[in-house]
Amino acid sequence: MSHQPIHVATSSTPALDAIVLAAGQGTRMRSKRIKVLHSLAGKPMLEHTLRLLPSLGVRSTVLVLGHQAQAVRDMLEQRHLSLKELRFAIQAEQRGTADAVRCALPELPSASVDTPSQVLILYGDTPLLTVERLQMLCTAAQSCGLALLSTRLSDPSGYGRIVRGADGQPQSIVEDRDCTDAQRRIQEVNAGMYVVESQFLRHALSKVQADNAQREFYLTDLLKHAVAEGIGVAVVDAPAEEVMGINDRVDLSQAEAALRRRINQGHMRRGVTLRDPTNTYIDVDVTIGSDSELGPGVVLRGACRIGAGCVIDVGCVLTNVVLADGAHIKPYTIASDSELGANVQIGPFSHLRPETVVADGAHIGNFVELKKTRMGPGSKANHLAYLGDAEIGAQVNIGCGTITCNYDGVSKHKTIIEDEVFIGSDTQLVAPVRVGRGAIVAAGTTVTRDVPPGSLTLSRVPQVDKPDYAEALRTRLRRSKGH
Repeated sequence: MSHQPIHVATSSTPALDAIVLAAGQGTRMRSKRIKVLHSLAGKPMLEHTLRLLPSLGVRSTVLVLGHQAQAVRDMLEQRHLSLKELRFAIQAEQRGTADAVRCALPELPSASVDTPSQVLILYGDTPLLTVERLQMLCTAAQSCGLALLSTRLSDPSGYGRIVRGADGQPQSIVEDRDCTDAQRRIQEVNAGMYVVESQFLRHALSKVQADNAQREFYLTDLLKHAVAEGIGVAVVDAPAEEVMGINDRVDLSQAEAALRRRINQGHMRRGVTLRDPTNTYIDVDVTIGSDSELGPGVVLRGACRIGAGCVIDVGCVLTNVVLADGAHIKPYTIASDSELGANVQIGPFSHLRPETVVADGAHIGNFVELKKTRMGPGSKANHLAYLGDAEIGAQVNIGCGTITCNYDGVSKHKTIIEDEVFIGSDTQLVAPVRVGRGAIVAAGTTVTRDVPPGSLTLSRVPQVDKPDYAEALRTRLRRSKGH
């Protein structure tokens, strides 16, 4: 006699474990990198799925890997993903989804009648899933042994159809290649996400056979076995966009567009103005304060933190930038891994490289580049300057064409400019060097040693004037060219 697990409703919520399938190579991506490591909206595809789990109260997670398993492990470490009780299983040979789940079972906590538990089964290539939809699935599973997500497609080609009986109850899932002509006309398809009672899952997987056109072990057979054994089944409908799987780069672009639209709409509903939402690119971890405004073509990458009342104008690209309230980033500014204070003005056409800090009220103007530099409160560098490895105090004026000569060909050196210094145009500061408080460095000076506080420093070649010589010089130059 075969064992028939009995699903017993309990007053307490069963523990929830998760299995995430990510073993496939994704050959249709035409890439040396496996599919789930391709990114959208600033995160690897797999990370979008994994980050849903903590909000669902998942007790433990088993990630099923195959191709490039070590690369996936490395990504998880680099991205500092914190998942409760994360374990790994290897599916050495891809023989279908049921086989992948079987590979994960030894890593799951033991199941028993006394300690009821359920298993959430997801895929690493469905980055548009939402916590809200999965919560609906988990809720539906409280009163049955199997709950699954479905969706309806006008063209269901390639998807497993959900076949229902005369009473409207689901009876089986038939993969596209195994469908009859009548079944191919069914528009309700299996989305592939399940919550399954643990004991039933183990029992049903032991009975799954590869009796299909692909000779693979299909996880979809769970429904057939649940019906045969009188296990309750719930089907939760989901919008097609949410359960979209990524197979190739066309799918990837469509999913990213959908995710970007979702992200942008969320920011707008929280009080942010996007002048051209279709051409604004905001990564999923970016936060933006109310009454801030983004112009067309703005790109916010990584973990940008934008304050309230900020203006980020046309074409700016910011990566991991912290921006305090009231800042104005003018057109076509590039900044990364930098901290910008309240009411700063940056740009246009400025470049702020990593480890730059610009304090409150400072101005960084057109074609100014900063690298690993701290700019003090109220200080200004408005035109055509390079300031690298520098510490600049408060109320400092940096003239046009100023350069900190920070690199000697082997090592980087620091320039320190104290408060209330005036640096004239076309000054070169040869580091390591310090300019004392309140000093004035005259235009065209090359500073090679420390400048005392309050001093006037200049270094210039004496100017020579030859009266009435200009026309004679022009005549000589024309003759030399044969004119």
